[in-house]
Amino acid sequence: MSETPEHLKNRLIKEGQKSLDYFRTFSSDEWDRIIYTEGSCWTVHQVLAHFVAAEDGFHQLIEDILAGGFGTPVDFDINTYNERKVEKLPDISASSLMMRFSKVRRRTVGLVAGMDQSDLAKQGRHPFLGVSSLADIIKLIYRHNQIHIREVRKILS
Repeated sequence: MSETPEHLKNRLIKEGQKSLDYFRTFSSDEWDRIIYTEGSCWTVHQVLAHFVAAEDGFHQLIEDILAGGFGTPVDFDINTYNERKVEKLPDISASSLMMRFSKVRRRTVGLVAGMDQSDLAKQGRHPFLGVSSLADIIKLIYRHNQIHIREVRKILS
């Protein structure tokens, strides 16, 4: 079974590094390119800020579920959360955001590395997936970034 804490930890490390490597390719002009035109019209810079905020939120969610919590409240609005969190990071340089992303990803990797197989079966509510296992929530962490990077590539190509 590939859904072991070790496998998921390694995927988080690998995909986190791929995300950082991708963002390091941008010139100063490209950071201001608009990627999403809905809501507050996120730029490449704001997509990276979203990675930082989302990773921190994922970490808190996993800790809650590991401690026996239910996860995200039913009335939680993921779009409002994302907008608010990204708004708090507008003046942080791209290099500082990359350092923050690296730091929060290391925290998540450490959390997953400390799990045992039974932890992956614990369930809690995720705002997008609904009630899901920790294994599925952890996989969504790196898939979430892959999806956004794919969209950035498409818009910029």
